[in-house]
Amino acid sequence: MRIVVASGKGGTGKTTVATSLAQVAAERDAVRFLDCDVEAPNAALFLHPDLETHRDVGIRVPRVDAQACTFCGRCAEICQFHAIAVVGKKVLVFDDLCHGCGSCTWNCPEQAISEHLAVTGAIDSGTTPEGITFAQGMMNVGQTMGVPILRELKKWTPATRDVPPSTSLRTGPSTSLRASGALEIRDAPPGASCPVVETMRGADFALLVTEPTPFGLHDLKQVAAIAHDLGIPAGVVVNRDGIGDDAVGTWCADSGLPILLRIPMERRIAVAIASGRTLVDAAPDYRPGFHDLLERIVAGVNP
Repeated sequence: MRIVVASGKGGTGKTTVATSLAQVAAERDAVRFLDCDVEAPNAALFLHPDLETHRDVGIRVPRVDAQACTFCGRCAEICQFHAIAVVGKKVLVFDDLCHGCGSCTWNCPEQAISEHLAVTGAIDSGTTPEGITFAQGMMNVGQTMGVPILRELKKWTPATRDVPPSTSLRTGPSTSLRASGALEIRDAPPGASCPVVETMRGADFALLVTEPTPFGLHDLKQVAAIAHDLGIPAGVVVNRDGIGDDAVGTWCADSGLPILLRIPMERRIAVAIASGRTLVDAAPDYRPGFHDLLERIVAGVNP
């Protein structure tokens, strides 16, 4: 089963909820945790994994053999991202625009195009003290596309973590976690952009973390719409409950989204998070609530 923890905005406590849920789930099942915020992963600050492996990942970009190329322009015609252009007797490749789809390679009539890995990030993986298998994606500074890294991260399993970095991203669907009976928790990036959509794609349940403020409600609506469009059942966690109004509760009731957990604004929680501790470690009285949250999610997906 795959649970994605998402929020329409940053700073709502998404990672706080995801890491505590993983710790509670690990008490009764095998858990795999994926930190999918490839621009700024921070779940490791709370779960403290021993990151034993590091693997460069990226996208396949075209390289043209000038001796074989007839400069017909077919590659430029087929590229919807304008990452390749034919100017006279020269082929220009713009790596930063390339999405690694391989269309130019497959459509070259002279087979003059080969692919080479352009490293855009890395996957670090290991195990937490609770036995949670952990992996995080990290996009290199200056890169602009996190989705290829996320696709590779979603395919990661302990059995495949040592695949050489030259392996293409286009290697087929990810290994099914259902087959092994393990639970997968994905900590999504903030916002509602393409990396969030890619993280949510293929999940069995979306746990949406929000705060009772106008901004929280506005962005909750965006990420809830993504879950709806992807056909993923969803529920809501209200963090910092009590600081605003009940507009979030009213909207959730009108939209048929269940509020599965409310976490009030407490100084001890803020102090714990600032010191690198998870919520359930710092406040064990919340542990039963997270157990109930997990049971309700599983029951909702597998009634």
